[in-house]
Amino acid sequence: MVIHLKKEVEVKAMTIEKSKLQTMLEAGLFTVTAEIGPPMSANAEIVKKSARELLDHIDAANVTDNQTAIVRMSSVAACYLASQEGVEPVLQMTCRDRNRIAIQSDLLGAYALGIRNLLCLSGDHQTFGNHPESKNVYDIDSIQLLQGLRKMKEDKVFMSGKPSKLPAEFFLGATANPFAHPEELQLIRLHKKIEAGAQFIQTQAIYDVEQFARWMEKVRAAGLHKKAYFLAGVLVNKSLKSLEMTKKVAGMQVPDYLVERMRKAASYEEEGVSIALELIEKIKKIEGVSGIHIMAVGWESIVPSIVEKAGFLPRPKLNEVVV
Repeated sequence: MVIHLKKEVEVKAMTIEKSKLQTMLEAGLFTVTAEIGPPMSANAEIVKKSARELLDHIDAANVTDNQTAIVRMSSVAACYLASQEGVEPVLQMTCRDRNRIAIQSDLLGAYALGIRNLLCLSGDHQTFGNHPESKNVYDIDSIQLLQGLRKMKEDKVFMSGKPSKLPAEFFLGATANPFAHPEELQLIRLHKKIEAGAQFIQTQAIYDVEQFARWMEKVRAAGLHKKAYFLAGVLVNKSLKSLEMTKKVAGMQVPDYLVERMRKAASYEEEGVSIALELIEKIKKIEGVSGIHIMAVGWESIVPSIVEKAGFLPRPKLNEVVV
């Protein structure tokens, strides 16, 4: 007679480790984040090179998710590659391409790989990208995603309501556009995102600091700056064409004088950096702003220089942060 002994496996509760980004923000430290755009290929070295360039200059890096609806390396995979180089990633997750089953599956996998920061997005419409004939999904939107992930953290359940023994407990983020119209609707959506579970907010690129300051006044009046951390976006333009194209994007507000200033510049690159630095200097003084998010699309290598010139170095080490 063969006796089969049942081996009992004790599942230990996961130790919830906060990310460096969350730890710094909760400690009241001004944070600096940037972006890593995964390549339109399976070339891991491209992601690793970008991460190495950013290392020790930022506190975390957004890893975009098929931005502008163009097929790129998986954001989850690129986040893992960045983390291998010592850069803490912020995983972007769009609702455009996945239903709630696929989203939860990807996020459980990301959490298992050590990824702790998550930015929830609806995603650019597929007609903007290189597969315009594809069908979007939008099973849920970014607010519903935030709600589901908050319940996963607090109630230990999946979006279906079924229990999850080892849930993913991300530091949850969302986006906001201080310049989109109507402003009242944008503020309502901001309220909803924070109430749904967003712990940090990344804004659209800021060029009109005065209008952004007025928007932040409304944020403070509603007490939202005490419920979530606001990271102000600054886009670095490499050329006159880049700035002109940015001005044409819906929801962007680029003052004419900045375009004229760039047009008259002897060096577009130097002027683009100067404009970004001046914007950062003004934005960081606005009450309620907890950090700067630097976007240098196609020019990621300039970020370390901007961080240094802005006076943000050295960046704190995680073991130096006291909450």
